[in-house]
Formats: sequence, C-alpha cells, structure tokens
Amino acid sequence: MDSTVSFALAEGVATVTLNRPDVANTMNLQFGRDLLDAARRCGSEGGVRAVVITGAGKAFCFGGDLGAMMMNEGDAREEYLRELTVDLHAAIVAFTCLEAPVIAAVNGTAAGAGVGLVAMADLAVAAESAKFSLAYTGVGLTPDGSTSYFLPRVLGMKRAMELVLTNRPLTAAEALDWGLVNKVVPDGQAAAEAAALAARLAAGPLGAFGQAKRLLRSGASLEAQLEDESRTIARQSKGAEAAEGIGAFLGKRKPEFRK
Repeated sequence: MDSTVSFALAEGVATVTLNRPDVANTMNLQFGRDLLDAARRCGSEGGVRAVVITGAGKAFCFGGDLGAMMMNEGDAREEYLRELTVDLHAAIVAFTCLEAPVIAAVNGTAAGAGVGLVAMADLAVAAESAKFSLAYTGVGLTPDGSTSYFLPRVLGMKRAMELVLTNRPLTAAEALDWGLVNKVVPDGQAAAEAAALAARLAAGPLGAFGQAKRLLRSGASLEAQLEDESRTIARQSKGAEAAEGIGAFLGKRKPEFRK
C-alpha cells in the first residue's frame, strides 16, 4: 500500500507531505499511522534540522475522512475514531517535541484536524486562497487534532470559541491577522516560501531552537519560568553553539552552526 504521508530529507530539511490528494488529504486509519511514522522519522533520522509539513494537490488537509468514518456504526465507529486519534495525537506530540522548527506550508484549505496541524506548527505560511475551517460541530462532532489545545492559546478563547461554535471559515488574510499563520503568499508559492524559511532555519543553532521552543510553550508560573530561563541559558552558554555564535558575533563573521 502506498504511503498516505510521504517523508523526504534533503540538506537538513525534512518534508512531510500529506498524500491523499484525491480526497483532499483527509485522515483515515492508514493516514494516522503514516503521519506518526513520519513524525517519528523526523526525530530519529540524523540530520533533520527543520521540518516542512504540506499537502499534495490543491488542499492542505480537510481533516477526518467522514466517508471512511461512516463505514462503521455504533461501537465500531467509536473504536475507529479512538484508533485514528491515538495515532494522530501521538504524531502531534512527536512534532511538537522536536528540537527542529516545524513549518506548515498551507498550500490550500485546512479544515478540522488540518487546522490542528497548522496550529501546532511553530511557523506557518499560507497561500492567499487558503481557508481555515473547524467544521466539527457542523457535523455533530467535537474538536480533535490539538485544536482545542492550541487554538485558545494562539487565537484567544473568544476567537477559538467563535470558530468552533459557528464554523465560520477564516480567509488566509484573516488567519494572518488573527495570528494563526505568519505569512501569506501568492497561490503556488507556499511550499517554496516554507522551503526557503526551512533552509535558513536549518543553518541555525538546533539546540538553542529546541530549548527556546520548550521555554515558549511552558505553562509554568513566572517564578518557575524565570528559574528555567536562568538554568537553560547558563547551560546553553557552555556548549558548542554558543561558542560558535558568540565567537562569530565578536569576530564579525557569519556563524556556522552546522559544523
């Protein structure tokens, strides 16, 4: 069976492509397993310094495959969704735990858990015609794919509630204004823009990126966070990345973190 999620690694950038273009890259059981495998490969294969997640074809990801879901009834449907979301959520945890920055290249519409993949990414670039829609409650379902976790934190509670309860779509321009994406580019350029950003980040200090990501996502109190900051910067300062970065700054040259 062909993989529903492809993985490629070149020049330190892992590209994870959601690969069910004939059904708008919707998620079925195989997709959940393949996405988890790709996320784990990002963490286990040597040389991954940045990750790009994008969709094949015209869509980024329309969320769950409702047709596949409805092939099951009652308890079987419940078991199907449990299996799918366990793999999907394990993949999201694996992506968020990476030291490498994760960039969503939103080449087309993202819906349902597809929005969750955008929200969990560290950075996101969207095509100008892309739209974002939660859609869950419109079909009598509830959020998954990390949407109930990340959207209130990224957008604020009122805006997250608006998207979940009304299912109104966000345009790419609105997603930029609300803070769901970092940049909007002309159609057909999202993947190239994300790849260029990933290449720049891949040349950066991987360890420092990883620790900075961890600090920014902490839920600690102010006092605990300040102690963590103190401990982390002190520990980071004695490593090779800081030696190279500070040395390059003082020597007025470009740092070479990848060496």
